[in-house]
Amino acid sequence: MENIFVYIGTYTYEGDEGIYIFRMDPESGRLERMGKVKNVIDPSFLTVDSRQRNLYAVNEVSFFAGEKAGAVSAFSIDDKSGELTFLNSKSSKGADPCHLSLDKRDRYVFVANYVGGTVCVLSVNDDGSLGEPADFVQHKGSSINPERQGAPHAHSVVVEPNNRYVYVADLGLDKVMIYNFDSNRGKLTPNDQPYVKTKPGAGPRHLTFHPNGKLAYLINELDSTIVAYAYDEHKGFLKEVQTVPTLPEDFRGINYAADIHVAPSGRFLYGSNRGHDSLVIYQVDERTGILKYIGHKHTLGKFPRNFTIDFLGKFLLVANQRSNNVVSLRINPETGLLEPTGHEIHVPSPVCVKIVSFP
Repeated sequence: MENIFVYIGTYTYEGDEGIYIFRMDPESGRLERMGKVKNVIDPSFLTVDSRQRNLYAVNEVSFFAGEKAGAVSAFSIDDKSGELTFLNSKSSKGADPCHLSLDKRDRYVFVANYVGGTVCVLSVNDDGSLGEPADFVQHKGSSINPERQGAPHAHSVVVEPNNRYVYVADLGLDKVMIYNFDSNRGKLTPNDQPYVKTKPGAGPRHLTFHPNGKLAYLINELDSTIVAYAYDEHKGFLKEVQTVPTLPEDFRGINYAADIHVAPSGRFLYGSNRGHDSLVIYQVDERTGILKYIGHKHTLGKFPRNFTIDFLGKFLLVANQRSNNVVSLRINPETGLLEPTGHEIHVPSPVCVKIVSFP
């Protein structure tokens, strides 16, 4: 029987505990509590290596080991029980790391440090533990929002499918920075197109690539928009083709757009709204990248942060941070619409959801 484990990263500043582990039923989407990892501070964002042997979590704190920095913690994954075993922690070399990802060869972990606007590249040892920093990049500049954009704020860092280029969405700069990636040494250097600008005040947050490798999509936190890009896989260039809202036209409240994912089928795109408390749904034209509005779905909770889609594109799991619940939604494969499965779980301050599957 297939083992599908779900890992949930949280904020622990109110006395809650670490990373929560669940098993997911592949037919119903029901989540069964398996355990948790205690004594890991603010593991707000998680990522898993391509072999599903190791899990990495940011520790979104301002001080670690006597320096003004956050940290990254590494764990091994037991494929039978889903249990996590702590390997080690390393400084992220910047305060409040909020996002991390791995290169396609699982040799380096990229970390976005929100405070200070920096990116750290940590090497990965053969056993999955973290080694020493291979590189460190400092962003410079600001944008028009005095409260949120007075300095650089790296909010996510992702490598494209061919492992040649790395993209950092910087909320403070209104830019997606583009780097050449040396996969042998873990070094980042500015690309010939060093960045793409967003609309002033947009606040870039998360970037994701389409499964076809020819399109990319960016969600902007501050103006609640999604930007569609044509992607040149040979040069690493991004070219804007469309900008669409994450909110309905009649919404007048406060909202902060958060996460964005394309369904494995490539046919649908989803983005989360904190404030409107919804997921926006778009249909994707896989040739042009153009998005067609499908609808919104309430997340059955408050302040949805990260969400994830299972490998078969059957279920979407969304973390509602302020209502302390993770909700399971079923994806209609023909329309892209979402319907509650009737299953949800209580998790204190959930932020990030990751799925791992073993045969």
